[in-house]
Amino acid sequence: MRKVWVAGGVAAGVGVGFVTLLVVGVYVVAGNLANGVGQGSVGLAKGAVPAAYKTLVQRWGNLCPALNPALLAAQLYQESGWDPDIVSPADARGIAQFIPSTWATHGIDGNGDGKRNIWDPNDAIPSAASYDCELAKYVKDVPGDTTNNMLAAYNAGAYRVMKSGGVPAISETQNYVKIIRTLEKSFAKPVTRVDPSKQAAAAIYYAQKKLGTPYLWGGNGTADQGGRFDCSGLTKAAYESVGVTLPRVANDQYNAGPHPKRDELLPGDLVFFSDDLTDSRAIRHVGIYVGGGYMIDAPRTGAVIRFDPIDTPDYFGATRVTEDGAKALPTTV
Repeated sequence: MRKVWVAGGVAAGVGVGFVTLLVVGVYVVAGNLANGVGQGSVGLAKGAVPAAYKTLVQRWGNLCPALNPALLAAQLYQESGWDPDIVSPADARGIAQFIPSTWATHGIDGNGDGKRNIWDPNDAIPSAASYDCELAKYVKDVPGDTTNNMLAAYNAGAYRVMKSGGVPAISETQNYVKIIRTLEKSFAKPVTRVDPSKQAAAAIYYAQKKLGTPYLWGGNGTADQGGRFDCSGLTKAAYESVGVTLPRVANDQYNAGPHPKRDELLPGDLVFFSDDLTDSRAIRHVGIYVGGGYMIDAPRTGAVIRFDPIDTPDYFGATRVTEDGAKALPTTV
């Protein structure tokens, strides 16, 4: 549930016509934006990596030219969702999801305490970076993008990459490479402005039609729930109406695309709120930005879907949703 920083009556007085003008005006400006998120950036997006691991990821993500912190963060998120205690059905363990036999060969003592602990992120994160860079050396002479070949080797083995002359024609491996490279854009600090979302205006239109609907914790807008939503249920439904499937939880929705700065926001961006401004996993509220410093959101029990200002002490950041970004998010996180 989101804290209420302003009186509800202020937000309730903003009309639909106000939003329409904002959407049109901001999208005229959006046509002049530069393309894409900068590739190869070593900066991390605000709060994208939990604070406990940020220094490790930033340091070890620069271990070799084929790796960068955003890529390492994307890989760790894809593997474990930042859970240091997770065990997969294949017995892959910890935050970097090493199989014990692989750990025995490639695990390193990252924190210098004399132990190689598969469960300790201070060892596992450096080991993941070290293993990536070791694989990059194996495939450095293989045609194609070295980073893609490195990731493919992580998934399918270096021998298969060398034998195939690049990323092998294995759907699991090809998807793994695509997912990590896509998630990399979400974890990277943008160095240029990012493209406006193609589906944004329609997502806003969907949310506008729900104005005045009572809030329901866990609400997905289904008939048995009386068409009611909570915050992330509303944003999920809004983008689902235009063919983009987001995760159900707000803190996972944060990773559905790159992160524009506050002064670069466009209508349709998702805006997030948290009591911990250093960790995206602590996000607890989300809304859809409509321009002019306002969003449409489902704020809390007892309230209705309405317009609220975004410039509050708990404002965390924003995400520009992309189709590929949404598809890349792990379904198990």
